[in-house]
Amino acid sequence: MQFAGVNGVTLHFQLLSAARGKPLIVFINSLGTDFRIWRDVIVDLAGRASMICYDKRGHGLSSTGVAPYTMDDHVGDLIALLEHVGVSGAILCGVSVGGMIAQGVYARRPDLVSALVLCDTGHKIGGEAMWNDRITRVTEDGIAALVDPILERWFSPEFRQTRSEELEGYRNMLVRQPVEGYAGTCAAIRDADFTEAAGRIAVPALCLVGDQDGSTPPQLVGELAALIPGADFEVIAGAGHLPSIEQPGALSARIVKFILEHGLSNAPADNDNRGALH
Repeated sequence: MQFAGVNGVTLHFQLLSAARGKPLIVFINSLGTDFRIWRDVIVDLAGRASMICYDKRGHGLSSTGVAPYTMDDHVGDLIALLEHVGVSGAILCGVSVGGMIAQGVYARRPDLVSALVLCDTGHKIGGEAMWNDRITRVTEDGIAALVDPILERWFSPEFRQTRSEELEGYRNMLVRQPVEGYAGTCAAIRDADFTEAAGRIAVPALCLVGDQDGSTPPQLVGELAALIPGADFEVIAGAGHLPSIEQPGALSARIVKFILEHGLSNAPADNDNRGALH
């Protein structure tokens, strides 16, 4: 396990398959999960890319810090982690709030980003009343009080009906997240709006969404893609909110195609830190 102290919190992260001459992908998790959600995608991409995954503050093995959070807190944490590891020009791959964090990192530090893969996310997700209600319920009754409707939005009916052991495992992952971290990140999502910033994205961007996503449906992700100049948009069949779990092969294949289409697989030159660890 690897840990880094940044911005007053300790982040749990892992650097995987580090190799010069390979694109570097940074995976950013959704609300209520840790970086294990990317496991099958990481296995698929082994040898094709260097990879970093991490638990954002208030999730997994990272410390909670002072909640509630702002999106700037999460964005600043990832920027500091990339600087700690020594990364520039990474491909940021984020799901849900992770996709918002990726947008925020590009807005603040475009030099750190060579491309964006935005999974099941939006320029703005949900309304103030919805998030305030969720914060109140989670704070008063715990995450377990909301776990069933959350899992219904996360996973397709087929997954919930045929993969009961995995469903139970992801239920455990969700309810074991710190309440302060979950509610604090709800506040960050509530207050974040990247509508204007999306139009200023000037790196290759791929927007993906599961066809059965109950949290950020295809229409919302399509709206985000329409805001980003030249962005690609694709719907992944047979997946809910977390394609990395339900359809990891389809997701990793689309990421590889995106990397090849945009020349992101080229090894950085000696005077070019794009996508490099240094």
